[in-house]
Amino acid sequence: MAEIVKSTCGNCQMACGILINVEDNKPIQIEGDPDSPVNKGVLCIKGQAALELLYNPNRIKHPLKREGQRGEGKWRPITWDEAIDTVAAGLTKAKDTSGVESVIFIRGAAKGLQEDYLTRFGNVFGSPNIASMAQNCFMPRRISASLSYGYFPRPDYEYPPSCLILWGMSPFDTRIGEYQQICEALNNGTKLIVVDPRRHKLMDRAELWLQLRPGSDLALALGMINVIINEELYDKDFVDRWTVGFDQLKDHAQSYSPEKVAEITWVPAETIKAAARLYATHKPACIQCGNGIDSGVNSLQNARASDILRAITGNLGVPGGELEWSSLPINTRHIGMEDKVSPEMRSRRISAKDNLLPRVFYALPHRIIKAILYGDPYLIRVAYIQGCNPLLTYSNAKEVYRALNQLEFLVVSDMFMTPTAALADIVFPVASFLEFDSIHIPPYYKIASVQQKVAQVSECRSDYDTLKDLAKKLGLGEYFYEDVTQFLDSILAPANITFNDFRKIGAIKGNKLYKHYLKDGFQTPSGKVELYSSQLKKWNFDPLPAFYENPETPFSDPELTKDYPFVFTSWKPFNFQHSRYREIPTLRGVHPEPVIHIHPQTAVRLGIKDDDWVYIETKRGRIKQKAILSTDVDQRVVGIDYGWWFPENNLSNPYDWAEANVNILTNDQPPFNREMGSPVLRGILCKVYRAE
Repeated sequence: MAEIVKSTCGNCQMACGILINVEDNKPIQIEGDPDSPVNKGVLCIKGQAALELLYNPNRIKHPLKREGQRGEGKWRPITWDEAIDTVAAGLTKAKDTSGVESVIFIRGAAKGLQEDYLTRFGNVFGSPNIASMAQNCFMPRRISASLSYGYFPRPDYEYPPSCLILWGMSPFDTRIGEYQQICEALNNGTKLIVVDPRRHKLMDRAELWLQLRPGSDLALALGMINVIINEELYDKDFVDRWTVGFDQLKDHAQSYSPEKVAEITWVPAETIKAAARLYATHKPACIQCGNGIDSGVNSLQNARASDILRAITGNLGVPGGELEWSSLPINTRHIGMEDKVSPEMRSRRISAKDNLLPRVFYALPHRIIKAILYGDPYLIRVAYIQGCNPLLTYSNAKEVYRALNQLEFLVVSDMFMTPTAALADIVFPVASFLEFDSIHIPPYYKIASVQQKVAQVSECRSDYDTLKDLAKKLGLGEYFYEDVTQFLDSILAPANITFNDFRKIGAIKGNKLYKHYLKDGFQTPSGKVELYSSQLKKWNFDPLPAFYENPETPFSDPELTKDYPFVFTSWKPFNFQHSRYREIPTLRGVHPEPVIHIHPQTAVRLGIKDDDWVYIETKRGRIKQKAILSTDVDQRVVGIDYGWWFPENNLSNPYDWAEANVNILTNDQPPFNREMGSPVLRGILCKVYRAE
């Protein structure tokens, strides 16, 4: 018997709606759901490959226990009972002998409720050390917007905007539904400005391309603010009535003339002026920022500058501008159970000494590595890693490798044997998104959508079920419902529906709130947009965005350019998500090898031809990728593939994790972003030469 099941794709965090064709209790086809407000029937290549993920023969299908030396590649299948008992014993031993803080819980790229379940488990277990990649993915923008005007703004594409700036993002690669909305807006007359070190799919439709030096985004934004203020292109009525700190901002912006900013960013002064004028005079307008601005010493202040641009041009809350949406009738605040860790214990988290924003409680990657290797500020003995591959995603990967090998006990929960999982003591086999029920609440859309279980592969379990059984074993079972649908019911309780009701409803969507501030103001201490942030000032951070140069750049270390003359940036190929999906034939077939983009004139000087293998080197090491000669990058810049490892290669290596891994090149030493702790991942000096 055949049926069509309405669900949500979980292959990234965008929550595209899907229709699953199920025959004889087996999914046989997946299509985009035309009724989904997120993607309107369109699916990216990752979503289209979901069944290849589900049925992939390389999936881990049983709990595994390491035999032999760590990383040797020898495993023994064990029962779930033995796996749960072993992990519970390892967590308990560390807690009893070294304190609960000696255990760290590391979240990854799943970006769903499963991450919240791990946070809940870590908190009821009592550890103050829970880690994610929040410091360099989305959260700098979200926290900045909250500080500036109390909510995260979303573009009103349907109006449409008169002007759109895409800043450090390629929507085709990462947000296929939004890409469709942008294309519709462009077809209806929206003018496009792209700010990015490299050319991407929408560049040919742009009025202006500001090809800036990687890592100089904040200087560019401040230069645009300078032009808008000095040429009186700002919205005087909105600024006078609904902002605080404009006079301080005006004085501050004088330090960022277009001419000075041109030297820093490599973008001509006239182009900076043209972009500022186009954005300020074509209203309504939107700015959509991506992950490209989330790393480096300026990460939070990059976002603050975009917040300020939106505000001084009066583009908040207006049709075609950037909107607050109504709250969804759901409750997720109870999931994390942060109150189960006392303030005293929370103050002992390993990142407390970094003095980050008071709202930031996560453990930073560089602190994790130092705590494991050097006991600074104390020893981390045990790590529980869920859906994360730190060996590929943490900076200075050689140090990460050393640290993971030094752990007394390492647990990894994943679908595949990754380089990180290959170093574990116990590996849990995780269900794909087609194998468990859930609710998706994506970051970029005001929507909650249903995810429904339609398959079961061998002994694979959802992270919820694994954590529930582990909690029971540790005497913490009261904090986890026996059935996950009871948990989902609690999330939907404010809507007065159950999860079984939600299966039929499919999605709950928020509503646009135009000029919401006319009724209640902005959710800030002043009730207005805080151009000059009183909260940041109170916490001893910069109340206005000030540009700081990243380390190892042509400006912060000009001597270094003698040996390392190029600046590298990196990006995620559209067919992968971070370090995931190298095992999927369709996705790997599109992009079979790691590639570096080099300008043709640069390649001539270096004696490099198309398809040559080249080394990319920094002070920390070198990697090897295949050259693509392309005018998509500046002659002074190279663009490196991110997240590469080789699942087809030797497990005991493991999987040539260091061969093409861009994080061999990055640094885990300060300075970091002061507010969030973001590391420098782009804009670093390197050298490139042909591999013999």
